[in-house]
Amino acid sequence: MNGGSGRLAGRVALITGASRGIGAAVARRFAAEGARLILLGRTTGGLEETDDAVRAAGGEAALAPFDLADYDAIDRLGGVIFERHRRLDILVANAGMLGTLTPVAHIKPAEWDKVMAVNLTANWRLIRSLDPLLRASPAGRAIFVTAAAARAPRAYWGGYAVSKAALDMLAGIYAAEVAKSTLRVNLIDPGRVRTAMRAKAYPGEAPESLPAPDEIADVFVELASEACTRHGELVQLRRPHASTSSA
Repeated sequence: MNGGSGRLAGRVALITGASRGIGAAVARRFAAEGARLILLGRTTGGLEETDDAVRAAGGEAALAPFDLADYDAIDRLGGVIFERHRRLDILVANAGMLGTLTPVAHIKPAEWDKVMAVNLTANWRLIRSLDPLLRASPAGRAIFVTAAAARAPRAYWGGYAVSKAALDMLAGIYAAEVAKSTLRVNLIDPGRVRTAMRAKAYPGEAPESLPAPDEIADVFVELASEACTRHGELVQLRRPHASTSSA
């Protein structure tokens, strides 16, 4: 295990949406930096693939395969982490759901509820469950993944954009509430990245024109490190000459 060296050596990190894409890339990067990982995702197979990559990087991970809409499981997760580690140093709230891109009047109620559950309410439930553990860390770090869609009205992006706009406000309020503690809370907009969600949103886009998730993972390390002093910020990643749209 690479727990003795690296910028995140010995730090306990929970990553949601860790079975693929940005979450899996961050897990691999955190493992290389010595973090002790808890990986959350819906699919056991995807999490096991990430776990294999983590082990190849010299790390180790505990796997938590469940849907973020299972709020009771989120509550139980806080208790399990307390029993095992007594603290949580890093939360990377990365998991998200795009939903169907359609006029707001056409969104099916069940799909609206699911998008809000995963993109917004689950993150509040994570805060509710994990806040004591993050405060127990000498240098707790919470990173919430957002998108440009949260900050400008965009036709047909109703559920996703509304949920991300609300997440931005939730994270900002949480940051204000913990400002006098050692916990640091930030948002990150990764911009255009080669993910399955991006491909679903922009099916005609050439994947090779986009950076791979591994190319943006180092920013997560910076925000997760004990040396990070940023707080209550929106960190936007933009490539030169790139479109401003991000899924």
